[in-house]
Amino acid sequence: MLRVLLVTDTDKPIGDLRDALAKLGYDMLAEPATPQALHRVVERERPDVIIIDTESPSRDTLEQLAVMNATAPRPVLMFSHDANQQLIRSAVSAGVTAYLVEGLASERLAPILEVALARFAQEAQLRERLTQAENELAERKLIDRAKRILMEQQKLTEPAAYAALRKRAMNQSVKLAEVARQIVAAGEVQDRP
Repeated sequence: MLRVLLVTDTDKPIGDLRDALAKLGYDMLAEPATPQALHRVVERERPDVIIIDTESPSRDTLEQLAVMNATAPRPVLMFSHDANQQLIRSAVSAGVTAYLVEGLASERLAPILEVALARFAQEAQLRERLTQAENELAERKLIDRAKRILMEQQKLTEPAAYAALRKRAMNQSVKLAEVARQIVAAGEVQDRP
């Protein structure tokens, strides 16, 4: 059962939305939060999805979403009456998964939530693959730097320096990048006056 946090920055009642979601089987968390309290409530309640009902998302709302998205990303649906294209782009950049410009029809909630969850999961996979690729690139740079140090210090060719790194990694039962990190750290110590 998905835990849903409602957020509103309007004075209009949000009870109908809450009731519709509860009838669809979602676990509704506490009372609706304000955008200013979003990050704090997300940390405390750990919802699975966030639904924001707003006339037009304010800069404060978008800033709070960006902070939350950087530290604790969640699928975010935003229902708004504002169809401004720049505002929609800003909302998506801040972490909004789905931005809907229309009234909330209860029969549309479940499919909209499912699409938002699927899109969020796909984006999470892409972020994970990007992080993995960035880590692999950083490790390759570290290995190349360690090879250069060995080539300079021991007058080795590049293949010989790489073979020395591999042999040391196998002897220590550690990853090649860890050996490279050790060599680079030792090389930096030797370079200091």
